[in-house]
Amino acid sequence: MKQNRMILILSLLLAAMVTWFLMWRTGMEARERMQEHLAGQVLRFHILANSDSEEDQALKITVRDRILDYLKEEMPETKNAQETARWIRRHVDELEEVGCRTVEEQGYDYPVNAAVTTCWFPDRTYGDMTFPSGNYEALRVELGDADGHNWWCVLYPSLCFQDASNAVVPEEGKQQLKNVLTEEEYAHMTTEADFQIKWYFWERWKG
Repeated sequence: MKQNRMILILSLLLAAMVTWFLMWRTGMEARERMQEHLAGQVLRFHILANSDSEEDQALKITVRDRILDYLKEEMPETKNAQETARWIRRHVDELEEVGCRTVEEQGYDYPVNAAVTTCWFPDRTYGDMTFPSGNYEALRVELGDADGHNWWCVLYPSLCFQDASNAVVPEEGKQQLKNVLTEEEYAHMTTEADFQIKWYFWERWKG
């Protein structure tokens, strides 16, 4: 009798583990499909500082601001991420010039390299949205040795904000993104962000 009960318990545990694994695997596959679809709809901006020194990090922010100002003034309204990437590729020399001029004005002589390329990004929460980890096309700007912490945003649709203390994603950009994603995909991005924000404050409160 005792042996039969033990066999039943083990069978139930095994069934629960198999069910959990299948659910986890299905969730991971759905997440991967969402990321691949999302990656085709956005163009990110990725700028890497020369180092993690206070001076190099401040320089990174200054270069970031100048490049975003240039794009805001010069880049015409685009219809999708691919069109945005094509325009930036045609003007990458001008973007490098903006970066180099800014670096020189700040009293440094670091080289500046800019290119539209595919980069791997970890999970990133941006305002009230979470972008899942994976490969994304991005305007990548490297300052000097590019060994310092990076800064990123989304150029298309326009989700960039420059005030880190007031991380509010522009509503127009959110609506553009919502138009190219399914309801489930969009809800997943905002739900994950809400979870991560709550977890962050829980950890801070515990500490």
